[in-house]
Amino acid sequence: MKRFCSNASFILLATLILTSCIESEAQKCRPSGRIRGKKAPPGQCNRENDSDCCIEGKLYTTYECSPPMSSNTKAYLTLNSFQKGGDGGGPSECDNQYHSDDTPVVALSTGWFNHRSRCLHNITISANGRSVVAMVVDECDSTEGCDADHDYQPPCPNNIVDASKAVWKALGVPQNEWGGLDITWSDA
Repeated sequence: MKRFCSNASFILLATLILTSCIESEAQKCRPSGRIRGKKAPPGQCNRENDSDCCIEGKLYTTYECSPPMSSNTKAYLTLNSFQKGGDGGGPSECDNQYHSDDTPVVALSTGWFNHRSRCLHNITISANGRSVVAMVVDECDSTEGCDADHDYQPPCPNNIVDASKAVWKALGVPQNEWGGLDITWSDA
């Protein structure tokens, strides 16, 4: 009987460990593919806010997911103009509108954008000892890029909160440091 209990305990323990490993593995966000860069036609890639343009022939990683959410999700804040003629390209995905750089708005990487489920909802962004509430108005596409629809810019990494100038100002980041910043964010 002792041997049966010992074997049963071992099997139960092994099952729990295996289940835990599989669950943590399932929460990882892995690349979903690659796309090859295309050179933008003259004047077609807006370099405002130091935006990158695709490089002919370079392979860019794509993602259909983002890291798991928490109450303080780690992300990387980038700078984007949501105004007409800005480096954000066309109108915002959520409302088909342009937004002033003076309005705190963001685009989220594809996984966090989650098929528009966060459209026009607020998130709280924290960094630099401050927080700001911003509205989600667009997707920072992690699955496609290097084409006219994406202003010939590469796909976004899977951990991006792409923010207007108003967000950067509210976080108190000196203007000469705008462009990239480690942050945390959560649904407001």
